[in-house]
Amino acid sequence: MISHALLHWLEQHALEIDQTAELSHEILRRLGQEGLFAIGVATEYGGSGGDFTDAVQALSEVASHSMTAAFMFWGHRTYIELLVRSPQYPLHAHRLPALLSGEYAGATGLSNMMKFLNGIEEINLSGESDQGGWQVSGQLFWVTNLQPEKFSVVTAVQPKGGAVPFIATISSDLPGVERSADLSLMSMQGSATAALQFTEAVVDERSILYPDATVALAYLRPHFLGLQCGMALGLAARSLSEISDHSAETHPLRADYQTTLRQYDSLRSRLFSGLANGQFQSEPRQLFQLRIALIELTQRVIQTELMIKGGRAYLSPVGDQFARRWRESAFLPLVTPSVVQLRQQLQGDV
Repeated sequence: MISHALLHWLEQHALEIDQTAELSHEILRRLGQEGLFAIGVATEYGGSGGDFTDAVQALSEVASHSMTAAFMFWGHRTYIELLVRSPQYPLHAHRLPALLSGEYAGATGLSNMMKFLNGIEEINLSGESDQGGWQVSGQLFWVTNLQPEKFSVVTAVQPKGGAVPFIATISSDLPGVERSADLSLMSMQGSATAALQFTEAVVDERSILYPDATVALAYLRPHFLGLQCGMALGLAARSLSEISDHSAETHPLRADYQTTLRQYDSLRSRLFSGLANGQFQSEPRQLFQLRIALIELTQRVIQTELMIKGGRAYLSPVGDQFARRWRESAFLPLVTPSVVQLRQQLQGDV
């Protein structure tokens, strides 16, 4: 699905884009040139067609070489999905070609809304009615793919007065929108992850993609979480491949590897089946459980890789790529909705 040239480039630059921001826009541009953002987007919108599961598979292949690139892929592709599924899409169709090519960055700033739905925190952005639009103020503390040159972010806004929150797309060139410096992360520093401050930024009605954020996110949740699952799939697949390459059939941990491989195949099959047949729309708990299981499997398998490779995996520079993947695996449980938030949701009503 993905060219050898792109996978080779990601492999060669994985450490650099994990620790620095120098190639951040280059990542987006290369993924776009490869046509990865068009996968699973209907041809009538300028995409290459195919199923949404094809997009998840493409993201997982990227994740097997660089979680930084996969995390950006997730934020950008989720933005595209939110745009094309919006009833307001015709008003934004002109922007899609630049999004599909990776020339223009789309960011998904819905972590706060996800926490709101779980009863964890209030919506951070407030909106005050203003002559056919809204003055938006507040802060988003963690958003990825905020390319410093230009971007649009999709996020939730709570109107003052208690009306239902809505989802809007907000451009970085609007007065009152301010991007922070990149957050200092222990990994994935090239993901253009930063905070956003909104100070009476005027958002017109045309920018409202979904008038009811709660209803929209319930509808869009399988796509949002499905792509996130692709990150775990890719990282786990890479560690499984490393284990296979570095352990003989007689290795004492080989049986653990075989068991984990079967579990991986089963989880992947269940994920793709549920995304394809729409099961997760009516049974979101199944998707929550799958994402938790995939993250737990990924963390187990990377520990198995460490034990099989032994001390050399802990040495630099020979173990630097393993160390990168180890740090990447530590990030997976934190991506909103986090594992803790998913478990809280499973304990209550969905």
